[in-house]
Amino acid sequence: MEKADILIRNCTILPMDDRGVIKEGLIAIKNGKISYAGREAKAPPIQAEKTINGRGKVATSGLINCHTHLAMTLFRGIAEDKPLEKWLKETIWPLEAKLKPRDVYDGALLGCLEMIKSGTTTFADMYFHEDQVAKAVEKAGLRAVLAQGVLELDHKKLGEKLLKASVNFAKNFNGFADGRVTVQLGPHTLYTCSPPLLKKVRQKATELNVGIHIHLAESEETVNLTKQKQGLTEVEFLEEMGFLGSDVLAAHCIHLTEKEMKLLARHNVKVSYNPVVNMKLAQGTAKIKNLLDLGVAVGIGTDGPASNNNLDMFQSMKVAALLQKQYYKDPTVLPAQTVLKMATIDGAKALGLEKTVGSLEVGKKADVILIDFKKPHLTPIHDFYANIVYSASGSDVDTVIVDGKLLMENRDVKTLDEEEVMLKAQKTAINLPKRKTYFQVY
Repeated sequence: MEKADILIRNCTILPMDDRGVIKEGLIAIKNGKISYAGREAKAPPIQAEKTINGRGKVATSGLINCHTHLAMTLFRGIAEDKPLEKWLKETIWPLEAKLKPRDVYDGALLGCLEMIKSGTTTFADMYFHEDQVAKAVEKAGLRAVLAQGVLELDHKKLGEKLLKASVNFAKNFNGFADGRVTVQLGPHTLYTCSPPLLKKVRQKATELNVGIHIHLAESEETVNLTKQKQGLTEVEFLEEMGFLGSDVLAAHCIHLTEKEMKLLARHNVKVSYNPVVNMKLAQGTAKIKNLLDLGVAVGIGTDGPASNNNLDMFQSMKVAALLQKQYYKDPTVLPAQTVLKMATIDGAKALGLEKTVGSLEVGKKADVILIDFKKPHLTPIHDFYANIVYSASGSDVDTVIVDGKLLMENRDVKTLDEEEVMLKAQKTAINLPKRKTYFQVY
């Protein structure tokens, strides 16, 4: 008889590969990986140390958040209903200058707790003191792709200092937390990084064989600024300098021309679609259907919880679908199954992790969530994908497994003390505005 560490029985499985819905399913987990995922009737005899009853629950791959700034949980609700430039310059940047490493840890740990509670198992982050985010990931048990932020804002020495820090972080933390942390370099944007600095980022990323995480074409104002300065659009300018590649993750991509979208497709650049924050800050709507039609890999992100204001990927999935339907005036655009793929296997592709996670296939890492469908708002069930994307919320997630380890069962988080995490973050957030500047980045 085969042996496993965890068995999930009697569940419905959405494997997010080509198999479709599997009813009366069984998932076996051994040594952190999936050893079986299919019909229980077809499974060999398996004995496990722990068995989870999945009756009434739907198992799918853990959700993947392709763009956030995790420690900004500390700024949730502090700068509301402002334009992007005012939001950044008047409130967020001055507060970020007061952040100490321990603050980032406290904020990141709160973000990890929120993601566990809402079914996100992997996330891509760009921020400062990113070593503290890595340590929070290690403690929480999640998986992450982390990038130390780089910018200069006309201060060459600052850019060089932050690039060095980003490179050192990449060297020291790639493979951290038993391999659950991988790394990227994090140039902020074209308007905060000079062309020479971006060229150095590209060179270093190639040397280190790591990816690049950058904000792209987010604001109409900054897009126009690049045209004035360089005589080219943002994507055209990046292509000219040899920056684009399959290892680039571009967040937002709202204000793109048709030519730019084709360039992204040609260079296999990955895109993170962040619909909630784009709506809230009134930045516009990314043309996701056009990008998908060109074959661009698109994942979904929440962006930072200061501007979203949460990390609930279920909410982001629903808005992702509805916004595209509204934009194209076509209800058939971005059907529910496509959106769930964007939040799982396509998100994994966007982060370069599709061989590791994103679907429930034998040999992949066991990143699994169970969604409790025994809820009034998830009844009746005609279409599992539709119920998840249009009706479910993060609070419907019952169980979370990452790397074969139980992070949450029956809504009880195993790796973190929820009350302690929230109390520390609350204390840090309340005291932050009263402090003096710790490190003036901007």
